[in-house]
Amino acid sequence: MHTRSFVALGFLAGAALLASSSLYVVNETERAIRLQFGEVVETDIQPGLRWKIPVYNTVRLFDTRVQTLDARPSRYLTGDRKGVIVDSFVKWQIVDVTRYYEATAGDEQAAMRLIAPRVDESLRNEFGRRTLVEIVSEQRDELMERPIEELTAALRREMGVRILDIRVKQIDLPTEVSNSVYERMRTERQREAREYRAQGQEQAERIRAAADRNREVILASAQRDSEILRGEGDAEAARIYAEAFQQDAEFYRFTRSLQAYRESFNSSGDILVISPKSEFFRYLESSQGR
Repeated sequence: MHTRSFVALGFLAGAALLASSSLYVVNETERAIRLQFGEVVETDIQPGLRWKIPVYNTVRLFDTRVQTLDARPSRYLTGDRKGVIVDSFVKWQIVDVTRYYEATAGDEQAAMRLIAPRVDESLRNEFGRRTLVEIVSEQRDELMERPIEELTAALRREMGVRILDIRVKQIDLPTEVSNSVYERMRTERQREAREYRAQGQEQAERIRAAADRNREVILASAQRDSEILRGEGDAEAARIYAEAFQQDAEFYRFTRSLQAYRESFNSSGDILVISPKSEFFRYLESSQGR
């Protein structure tokens, strides 16, 4: 009985071992190829539970998700002979697992080593077609259209991969060029500042002259109006005096004489050399002025 149990257990263990070595799983994010002594006998195996002949067959799995290649910053020469330092990265994906295996033996690092120089060469050619002003001002998507198309066509054929996108993270000028560019920018900004100051000074002088002119006009108008009002006041005063004088001329003369006396003898040091019989003293001699 015990012998039969051991035999059954051994049989089950052998079956499990055979099943585990015969079955394999391809995930949703993967594609696979089946090899027979190193030769590809089945390509582009879709996700699911698959089987193989142990020892006789070998299965290679490949990640078909989008991969990122972060390239090193490189120095390129533009169409106007300006050097620029470009930092970029590449998005790529496996589309033909058989060709990818034949080109890289399934090594992702080997694939990146093959992709990187091709991207660098394509970017170098593209930057060489454009001036620095065009590179800085144009949309990055338009700048990368040609390299993406050319690289996808070539790498699909050679490696079984496609280039989904090439993005430029940063474009810098070399140190020796940056200094001259910054100095030129500083000089240009200083020139613009001088122009703005000159325009502001001119505008200030124009405003100041207009204000001075308006001030003179306002003062002249006010002086004219004051003279008119003063003349009208003097005329009104003369009219009032004349009416009052006509009502009692003798009284008017008497009050004017008293005012003259008051003003003439206001100070003890005042001296008048005049005849006592003159017209000036007539109201001192008689209240009737006779």
